[in-house]
Amino acid sequence: MSEYIRIAKYTPDAFADFDGTQVVVSDSFVLFWKPPCAFGQWTLSPFEVDGVHYNCAEQYMMAEKARLFQDEKNEKLIMESDCPREQKKLGKRVRGFKEKTWLEERFAIVFRGNMAKFSQNLDLKQALLETENRTLVEASPLDKIWGIGFAANQEEAYDETKWNGLNLLGKVLQEVRQELQSDA
Repeated sequence: MSEYIRIAKYTPDAFADFDGTQVVVSDSFVLFWKPPCAFGQWTLSPFEVDGVHYNCAEQYMMAEKARLFQDEKNEKLIMESDCPREQKKLGKRVRGFKEKTWLEERFAIVFRGNMAKFSQNLDLKQALLETENRTLVEASPLDKIWGIGFAANQEEAYDETKWNGLNLLGKVLQEVRQELQSDA
């Protein structure tokens, strides 16, 4: 993980070569977004749940979404895909989707997938545990549900009161980390 970490406080000059793939660690936060960082849903990190193999947490999330709404066709396509971008695209096409049901189930689904990902990939588990008790932040300027709506090279990313997003992925990962810490 260390080759992708940048220890920083926000200053515009500190991010001259920032492209979103680096993990940024401040006193309070660990900000991440694009692969190959350990924390993202799209990072290839094979794991297994109930005898089913997944190539990344995004595949698990989208396959579970399709299963939740009994869309076998899209579930099959998601499971056949090696590409997280394609998996996400297919997940957006799940038939029978009900917003209320998804809102109730999504956090638990992503938690289960990430528990499997981090408990079965020891290097990723170590990276997560090394974040100690910092707030984990998906610093995606494009995602206001799973992320915060800002990139790590934007000053607002370092002030939780200014976030435009829910940071659900960060919250999931904090719960996974807490579970793994209690198991250690």
